[in-house]
Amino acid sequence: MASTACELIWLKGLLCDLGVFTTHPMSLFCDNQAAMHIASNPVFHERTKHIEVDCHYVREQVQSQVIQTHYTRSFDQLADVFTKPLASHQFQRLLSKLGSINLLDPA
Repeated sequence: MASTACELIWLKGLLCDLGVFTTHPMSLFCDNQAAMHIASNPVFHERTKHIEVDCHYVREQVQSQVIQTHYTRSFDQLADVFTKPLASHQFQRLLSKLGSINLLDPA
């Protein structure tokens, strides 16, 4: 979440430099509910005592409403196409969601 949050902030700065301004928070989709709760909860608990600086950065962006987190099921996580081995039917389903076609299909 931290690296994606950094990329979102960078993109927002780039768009501002180009004259495109927005007041809406940027959406960050995550399939880890625990990470989302830690990022949005301002109260420190014993279990979050040793979290890294990255988590504090994401929490700061969420609290200042620059970023808004949204939960997405692991089953629907499009990035899994690029990062994980998937079953054939899951791979094809996610590829179709990306709008990708099979170039080797003799259609």
